Parts: sequence; C-alpha cells; structure tokens
Amino acid sequence: MRELWSRDSPLASFGWMLKFFWRTITGIASGRVFRFTGEVLRQSGVLVSGSLLVILGLCVALGLETGIEGAYAARSVGAAPVTGAAAALGDLREAAPLAFGIMMGAKVSTGYVAEIGAMRISEEIDALDVMGFDSLVWLACTRLLGMWLVIPFVFALSIASAFLASYYSAVIQLGVVSAGGFLKIFWEFQTPSDYLYAGIKAMAMATWVVLVGCYYGYNASGGPVGVGRATAQAMAANILGVIAISMLGTALFWGANPGLPIGG
Repeated sequence: MRELWSRDSPLASFGWMLKFFWRTITGIASGRVFRFTGEVLRQSGVLVSGSLLVILGLCVALGLETGIEGAYAARSVGAAPVTGAAAALGDLREAAPLAFGIMMGAKVSTGYVAEIGAMRISEEIDALDVMGFDSLVWLACTRLLGMWLVIPFVFALSIASAFLASYYSAVIQLGVVSAGGFLKIFWEFQTPSDYLYAGIKAMAMATWVVLVGCYYGYNASGGPVGVGRATAQAMAANILGVIAISMLGTALFWGANPGLPIGG
C-alpha cells in the first residue's frame, strides 16, 4: 500500500501532474503571468516560427490521404460525387485535429521538456527561485498563455491546408469528381458548429501537450539521461492524451447527432 502512494508510483505521479496543471492555469487566471508579457509574446513567436510549417506539413499529408481514400471508396460504390463528404467530415472532425495534436506533442511539447529540463539539471531554475522569480510562472504559464494566443490561427491554417490537400488529390490528381461537384457536397456536409467543436478539440489537445511538456521538463532530474527519459515519458503521455481527447470530443460533439444532411 505504501508503494502505491509513493511519489514514484503512477497514481502519485498523476496527482503531482494535476497539481502542476492547476498551479499553471491559476497562475494565468490570477494575472501573475502578465508581469512577463514580453516572454509570453516571445514564446508565441517561437511556437509559430519553429512549428507552424511542421504542423501544416502533417495536416497536408493526412488531407491528401483522406481525399484519396474518400475518392476511391466513393468511386467503388458508384458514388464519386460524394467524395467531398469524406474531406468535409474526415478532415474537419478527425484528421486535422488529430494531426495537429500529435505534431504539437512531438514538436512543441518535447521541445519544452528538453529546454526546461536542461535548465533544471543546470540549476538555472533554482537560480530563478533564489532571485525571487516565480519559476513556474516564468517557464510554464508564459508558454501556455503564448500558445493560447496563436493556436486558434495555427489550427485554422491546419484545417485549410488539409481541405486544400483533399481537394487536390480528389479533383486534380485523381479526377474522380468535378470541382463544382466536390465543393457542393463538401459545404453541405459541414456546419459552423463543426468548426467550433473541432477548434475546442484542438485547443484541448494543445493545452494538454503544453502542460505535459512543461511538467516533465520542470521536474526532470538525473542529468542529461534524465532529460531524455522525461522526453520519452512526455511523448507517451501526449499520445495517450491526444487520442483520448479526440475520442471524447468526437463522442461528445457528434456521437449522438452526427448532423449529416441525409434522410428526413
């Protein structure tokens, strides 16, 4: 029983993680993070300049795959004109948010682990605390708020890139449907609320991966090997969390009422 509640046990580790998440979010809600507005803006710029193209690249790849699979599946049953529905449903509800979350975890979150973890093992975080800085606000809250400022725009570009990729593969590359036919079905199979729900999923995924990256970096120990171990642990937590958020969001927003323009 004692081993179950030790700090190194999975249950206790999850509790410490939730406590770190709460302290980070309350650090933003209380306004303490606004003492470091310049750092918040810098973190926003670093995220955009260092990760935007990578995120868009994966969304383009999955958009191409969605368009190709949707085109062949629709043509195999003699319904090539409904190819646009695969892009409207697959890209917006699943492919783009999932690609966005996984790439945020692989690129952004692990980068935070390495950066903050290096500061931890070199005692830079301890130095911040000694000088009177709130190291958690400086390192975690600024990154989370900086992400919140730019991620809605990054996700909008991700959705657009996936849509364009699906259009290219179905209309231009394979030619199974005309441009007008593709776009007619494409717009019929989505509503403004779908964009809102997809955005909520993306924000939840991005919040999770940033918090996970900051947590594992802030609590890294054991030298460079420990930072590497923390990076691997963060990536595992990111994958599980992103997939869980994706499944939960789909079930919550579209599970009982997919909202498809079929039947009466």
